Amino acid sequence: MSAPGGRVVALDMGEVWTGVAVSDPTRTLARPLEVVRTGELDGLLRRLVREEGVREVLVGMPRTLRGERGFQARWVSDRLGALRAALPEVRFVEWDERLTTKVASGVSREVRGRKARRERVDHLAAARMLQEYLELGGGA
Repeated sequence: MSAPGGRVVALDMGEVWTGVAVSDPTRTLARPLEVVRTGELDGLLRRLVREEGVREVLVGMPRTLRGERGFQARWVSDRLGALRAALPEVRFVEWDERLTTKVASGVSREVRGRKARRERVDHLAAARMLQEYLELGGGA
């Protein structure tokens, strides 16, 4: 399937919180957007499609270090199915997100100091995942 143009959003989904990042219009740079309650995700995505021209959503698929799908990956797959049904005009892409949250947590601690451990970093993980996707030519 060819890329539909427009911005790309990346999601680092969790059962309670979801990190959101968005690309620039040229699909070159990713920026962390926010961390939202997962239950509010549908509304946020609808707004981003309408107001920001989002046409593609990259969804982090959590896998074990051995590359297997566990309980969390099955949960994300179920949620992804609901998002696809709610937003049929958007292209959804699964992306291996192994270690993105851990790396984002480390970067946040380096930048902000020890206090960052208590802060949500899911949007940083989403931005890292999205930047990797864009650099590898995803959606181009």
